[in-house]
Amino acid sequence: MQQDARYMNMAIELARAGSGQTSPNPLVGAVIVKNGTVAGMGAHLRAGEPHAEVHALRMAGNLAKDATLYVTLEPCCHVGKTPPCSEAVIQAGISRVVVAALDPNPQVAGGGVEKLRSAGLEVIIGVEEEKAKQLNEVFFHYIQTKRPFVTLKTASTLDGKIATHTGHSKWITGEAARREVHELRRIHDAILIGSGTVLADDPALTARVDGKAWGKQPVRVILDRRLRTPLTAQVVNDRCAETWIVTSTASSEQQRQALVQKGVSVIAVDGELTVEKVLEVLGDRGITSLLVEGGAEINGAFLQAKAIQKMISYVSLKLIGGRNAPTIFGGEGIASMEEALHLIQTQIEHIGTEDIRITGYPQWK
Repeated sequence: MQQDARYMNMAIELARAGSGQTSPNPLVGAVIVKNGTVAGMGAHLRAGEPHAEVHALRMAGNLAKDATLYVTLEPCCHVGKTPPCSEAVIQAGISRVVVAALDPNPQVAGGGVEKLRSAGLEVIIGVEEEKAKQLNEVFFHYIQTKRPFVTLKTASTLDGKIATHTGHSKWITGEAARREVHELRRIHDAILIGSGTVLADDPALTARVDGKAWGKQPVRVILDRRLRTPLTAQVVNDRCAETWIVTSTASSEQQRQALVQKGVSVIAVDGELTVEKVLEVLGDRGITSLLVEGGAEINGAFLQAKAIQKMISYVSLKLIGGRNAPTIFGGEGIASMEEALHLIQTQIEHIGTEDIRITGYPQWK
C-alpha cells in the first residue's frame, strides 16, 4: 500500500499541472508501473484532447502489458469527445488498476471500474482518495449540483478593511499576493464582481503577467441590476476576455443594446437578481468555477445565500481604522455568535513579507 500511495501521489501531481486548462473536464493524472519502474505517465491537458490514461499508455507502449495503472479518477466508460479509456486500458493488457476516486459523473459512476473487473483486471479503489477529491473539488461540485464552485477571495488589512474611508484601496496587499491572485484568475472559469466595483475601480479583471494579459482568460461577470456599467469601462472595451453582464429584465433596453454592440453579452433575469439565480445562469452556461472578487455588498450577498464553497483571504499586516472604512462583508450580518460561520480545513501561510493567506472551507449549518 505504501508503494501504491507513492505512485498515486505522482499521478496527482501530474494532474495538478493541468489546473485551469481542462474545464469542464476533471484534472486527471496516470502512471503506469512495471517491475518497479515507471513505464509511462500522462495527464489530461484540455477538454476534447486525449485523457491521462491514453497519454500514459502511448508512452508505455508494449510495456503496458501486465503492468499496473495508477489513475487519480476512475477511467471513463462512455463515448464522449474521446473514446472510453476503460476499453483502451483493457486492450493494452494492463493487469492491475489502482484508482484514487470514483467518477461522480452519472455516465461513469462505477461503470468504468465494473468494466475493468468484468474483463478480469484487478482493481483497487480509494488510494489517496481525499487528495484526489480535493484536487477535483470543482468538478465534483459542478457534476453534483450543476452550479459553479464558488471561491470567495478577499484582500483586507489586519483590522478587516478593504479600503480607506475615502475609498482608496491600491494597494492593500503586497506584490507577491497580487501575483497569486492573477494565478487564481487563470485557473477559474469566471470572475464575478458588482457594478459598484466597476464604477469605483474600473478593473481589467484579467490574468496578467508583468502587467499584460497572458494565457487563458476567465469570463468576466458583472452583476449590474440597473446597468450602471459605463460604456467606457475596461471590461467593455479591452477585448482581452469575454464580459457577461447579468442584469434585470427591468433594466434599460437602450443601454443593453449599446453594451451588446460593444461585444458584451447581456443576460437579463426576470424578477429579483439573487445570488441563486445568478449561479443557475452561470451553471447553465457551463461555468464550473467562479472566483468572487466583489466588494462588501457582493460578498455579503454570497454569505447570506450560503453560496461560498471556499474562502481565500489575504490579510495585510496594515491597519486603517475608521468606522466608515468598508469591511469585507456588508449586508445585515448575523445576530448572535452562535450563528457565526466556521471555516474548516484551514491553511495559514505567509505570502512574501507583507501578507498572510488564509484558506478554508465554510461549514454551513
